[in-house]
Amino acid sequence: MMRSMLLQSVNLTRRLAMGLAIATTLSAMLPATVAFAGAKNSITIGMGTEPAGLDPTAGANVFIGQVTWQNVFEGLVTIDRDGKIQPQLADSWEISEDGKTYTFKLHQGVEFHDGEAFDATVAKASLDRARGDASINPQKRFFAAIDSIETPDATTLVLKLKQPSGSLLYWLGWPASVMVGTKSAETNKTIPIGTGPFKFVNWAKGEKVELSRNMDYWNRSVTAALDKATFRFIPDPQAQAAALKSGDVDAFPEFGAPELMGSFDGDARLGTFIGNTELKVVAGMNNAVKPFNDKRVRQALMMAVDRATVIEGAWSGFGTAIGSHYTPNDRGYIDTTGVFPYDAEKAKSLLAEAGYPNGLTFTIKAPQMAYAQRSAQVLQAMFAEIGVTMNIETTEFPGKWVSDVLKGANYEMTIVAHAEPMDIDIFSRDPYYFNYKNPTFNEIIKNVELTSDPAQQEQLYRDAQKILAEDVPALFLFVMPKLGVWDRKIQGLWENEPIPSNVLTDVHWEE
Repeated sequence: MMRSMLLQSVNLTRRLAMGLAIATTLSAMLPATVAFAGAKNSITIGMGTEPAGLDPTAGANVFIGQVTWQNVFEGLVTIDRDGKIQPQLADSWEISEDGKTYTFKLHQGVEFHDGEAFDATVAKASLDRARGDASINPQKRFFAAIDSIETPDATTLVLKLKQPSGSLLYWLGWPASVMVGTKSAETNKTIPIGTGPFKFVNWAKGEKVELSRNMDYWNRSVTAALDKATFRFIPDPQAQAAALKSGDVDAFPEFGAPELMGSFDGDARLGTFIGNTELKVVAGMNNAVKPFNDKRVRQALMMAVDRATVIEGAWSGFGTAIGSHYTPNDRGYIDTTGVFPYDAEKAKSLLAEAGYPNGLTFTIKAPQMAYAQRSAQVLQAMFAEIGVTMNIETTEFPGKWVSDVLKGANYEMTIVAHAEPMDIDIFSRDPYYFNYKNPTFNEIIKNVELTSDPAQQEQLYRDAQKILAEDVPALFLFVMPKLGVWDRKIQGLWENEPIPSNVLTDVHWEE
């Protein structure tokens, strides 16, 4: 009897083992998306462009922040999904009546992923690195108003300013302002170490970046639902669509093919989401060289542009026309598209008045991205109608474009989407690739920072928009929307984009 029971037990164990082996073999044979369909604690996010590095304090590429901001790195404050300033590594702050002293109370018990403690001394070192003479921070200007930094104790950070800076608190929430450790600062470009809810695992160049949940995350009120997140880089729009439909990626928060958005209609698994962004598509002109040093030429070219046709041709009708370097999301926004509306005949007349009755010829340096190439082609056809010949020179982005245009100002016209929120002040920077100089505009931008009164700031922003719409230092075309495609069961991804990002903190799979 005992022997019979033992044999039955052995046979049962063998059958279970064989069943497990078969299941394991089948699992290995199935695609990953099928084999692990039940695993809802990880996500694969697609991106059209791979970042040049992973440290947002050391590179201007917005794709850096889209991987690491709020996932790996955090700031004294942060910007939430509604574009509002919220506490983060600083629990609270006080601003003196004269606007020249900011006192932050820092959260206690925070550690970087390598174990280094975060305190006032580290925060000071991080800001000093960002604003110092050797700084390579892409937004070094954010910190220009800081005169000195004091650390009365481990949890108190005091910023003493040279003059009021009305946008400082907002800027401290940007990716370029995240806190970095003293031990890891120099290697964050390839091995990012922050205080965030996710840790860096691996970067397979040209393919993907992998993150894992930080089990020792300091903010106990936040519990990330994901154990793992993978960012996959897929430049080709057709391949993006294929990866979504096959399940190789779960989400493409910035889908690169607007003309394919309709292909997801009726898809039982995938949903499409259209949100707003700060991506301002503008055709910048080198205001320091002929013929663009003549305002009449710039105005004529603006009148030759039918923005609705540009939006249709470049981005399949997805987009909002703009007449200045400002979006409808921004406070103090006014519609300036009517300053120089489409009028080909008036454009010809103004060109003749400027001394070009027979038109002119120039070259546009257009990055290889789809929106830039398509926009350039539409503009080329429109300019031809007023006797202007525009040659298109495809320019590799970011490398070649940054060296030739952004840094070298070696161009006549270019086209690019500016992603930074409320960056109308770029037209007051000297040097900057537009080579636009207007003392009145510069004074307005300066006064925005000298006041912390929101009403006064909004009026100044309105005045600034009017000047740019009239002077046309760039052809202001449209704001690109955020076209997202992802699995309907994914919750928590940002539909709108007040800051270029892929914040994972609240992302989870619906049961």
